[in-house]
Amino acid sequence: MNYNNLPPLPQASATQAAPYQSEWSLSTYMTQVMRKVYVKMFLGLLVTALVSLFVAANPQILVTLGNMMMVLIVAELALVFVLSLAINKLNPAVATALFYVYAILNGITLAPIFFIYTGSSIALTFFVTSGVFLAMSIYGYTTKKDLTKMGAILFMALIGLIICTIVNIFLASSTMDWIISFAGVLIFTGLTAWDTQKIKEMAQETDEVNASKLATIGALSLYLDFINLFLYLLRFLGSRD
Repeated sequence: MNYNNLPPLPQASATQAAPYQSEWSLSTYMTQVMRKVYVKMFLGLLVTALVSLFVAANPQILVTLGNMMMVLIVAELALVFVLSLAINKLNPAVATALFYVYAILNGITLAPIFFIYTGSSIALTFFVTSGVFLAMSIYGYTTKKDLTKMGAILFMALIGLIICTIVNIFLASSTMDWIISFAGVLIFTGLTAWDTQKIKEMAQETDEVNASKLATIGALSLYLDFINLFLYLLRFLGSRD
C-alpha cells in the first residue's frame, strides 16, 4: 500500500536560505538533497532484499512467524502512518531508524514470493522494475510539465485500486485480479514520476535542518512506489515453481 501525500516540511526562512545561496547554487543544493533521497531509498531496498533472502533461506523462520504475519503487516502500516503524519515531530535519526525497521518488516513479509515464483523470474522482474522506475524518476525530475493534476488523478485511482483489491479478496475473480494488476502497474509507474517531481519541489524549499527528514519521507515514498510496481509486474512476469 502506498501513501503518497508527503507532509509539508517547515520551509527555510530567508536567513536560513542565505548560506545555500552563498556557498552553492540552489540547483547544487537540491541535487545533494535528492542524492540523499535516492541513497536512503536504495539502502532501504537493499535491506529488504537481504532480509527476504535470509528468511527464504531459513524456512523455519517463516514457520515461526506464520501466525504473526498479520501483526507484521499491521506494524508496517502503522510505521508508514507514523512516518507520513509525524515526520515533522520526529528526530531525524529516529525517522531514519523507523524507515529501516519498516524495510526489515517488509523483507520478512515479502519472503514468501521466493516459494511462489522462480528465482530467475524474480530477478528479471526486479531489473524490469528498476528500468521502469529509473525512466519515470528521470522524467519526473527533468520534465517542465506540472504533474500535479496527474498526481491527484493517480492518487484517486490508487484509492479505487485498494477498494477493488479488498473486494476481490471475497470475489476471488481471476479476471479482476489481472485488471487490478494492470491498473497497479500503470498507477505506480505514474506515481513514480509524480513523487519525484514533488520531492524535487520540496527540496527547493527545505533548509538543511529539515533535509534529513525530507530524505527519509521522500525515500519512503519512492521505496513504496518501487515495491508496489515490482509486485504488480511480478504477477505478469513471474514464473511459478
